[in-house]
Amino acid sequence: MNNKTINYQPKNAIYLRTILIFIGISGCFSVLFGAWFAHAGISLSNEVQTRITHAWQYQFLHTLALLAIAVWWKGLVNENKPIKALYFSAIFFSAGIICFSGSLYVKTFFDFAAIGKLAPIGGMSFALGWLCIGWAGINISVSSSSTD
Repeated sequence: MNNKTINYQPKNAIYLRTILIFIGISGCFSVLFGAWFAHAGISLSNEVQTRITHAWQYQFLHTLALLAIAVWWKGLVNENKPIKALYFSAIFFSAGIICFSGSLYVKTFFDFAAIGKLAPIGGMSFALGWLCIGWAGINISVSSSSTD
């Protein structure tokens, strides 16, 4: 008789808290990089401007996607499968922000070209994150509380 009940709520709260901290930091840096780029970035070459623009856009977009995941996650307290998929999506988006956007920033600001090899890993992380959101959608239970 193995009726062991696992309480996922404390673990989920820690994961959610960590993701929210990352969202706050990434969102802050998105704003700071955007403001810096709008003022000081105009003196940079077109190649560098394009690279920073891509890094900034992907960082900001996926920070907002992480925020949406956090809101969705908070609403799924009693479901385990979608929360796991959202957890992995958040991990992949965070890794994508660090590897893709981070490598482009470091390559630009510190003239360290070798780190640019992390950008494709970040791009794949973004793609996997979106697939995990799709997986969460497949596994979510939909209640039929329609009153028609």
